[in-house]
Amino acid sequence: MSLPQFTFLAPTSLSEACALLEKHQGTIKIKAGGTDMIVRLSHRAVKPDYLMSIKKIPGLDTISYAPDTGLTIGALALLRAVETSPLILENAPMLARAAHATATVQIRNMGTVLGNVCNASPSADNIPTLVAMHAAIVASNGTTEREIPIDEFFLGPGRTSLQANEIAIAIKVPPLAPKSGVSYQKISPRSKVDIAAVNIGALLTLDENEQCQAVRISMGAVGPTPLRAKQAETYLTDRKISDETLAAAGRLAAEDASPISDVRASREYRKLMVEVLTTRALKEAYGFAKN
Repeated sequence: MSLPQFTFLAPTSLSEACALLEKHQGTIKIKAGGTDMIVRLSHRAVKPDYLMSIKKIPGLDTISYAPDTGLTIGALALLRAVETSPLILENAPMLARAAHATATVQIRNMGTVLGNVCNASPSADNIPTLVAMHAAIVASNGTTEREIPIDEFFLGPGRTSLQANEIAIAIKVPPLAPKSGVSYQKISPRSKVDIAAVNIGALLTLDENEQCQAVRISMGAVGPTPLRAKQAETYLTDRKISDETLAAAGRLAAEDASPISDVRASREYRKLMVEVLTTRALKEAYGFAKN
């Protein structure tokens, strides 16, 4: 496998890295784990003059949790680390499930969750659950930081709202409200490690009467960016959960999906799978919320 020629950069601080982004705007790409970037380079999908690794920047590989602010997942936290982290498994196990569903263990030992997010693929495994859980992306320009709600992060396939001199340094996931449950569901065309044909993240919160107080449903691989199933969310809010209402929500989610046909699945199949997986995700999230 040959790669295009480029100059390799390895800054040791955020300020240095962001200065390099500023200096080489339009001709530089960032590499964290590299599992997506190396493939894109080998296929000549990108041909940068400069490739910048952020692996030497300290403090970006941490995973932490605080009861008042929730989880923080650093930019260099590996998929395998998120999959196996006791903090993730205790406080957000569906993030671990999504990481586990990403590719093979060899890839998960190299790739990062935030890299998977910043690649901005509509079918990325780790995005739907993060969207459902109100995550935010922390971006730094070397001197100041800002939090970008994940609903505002994706602009299109491969495009995010990061500025030219910004690096995404962490994901923040707020703690769940009481009586909340989360689910991640995926179907892929060939095997569990294949790219998703459809994936769904769902968060459901119940009130004291076990009616739906709040719900977020994120659909992947059925649009140019992650889509929210707004009709299903509106329908379920303030409604008693039952098999009938969950099935109806699945049908409404399929109406909000706008998939295409490609090598992984037809448009019609994806629509059907949105209905099936949304119903399945909501049912599982409801079971967790009740317990």
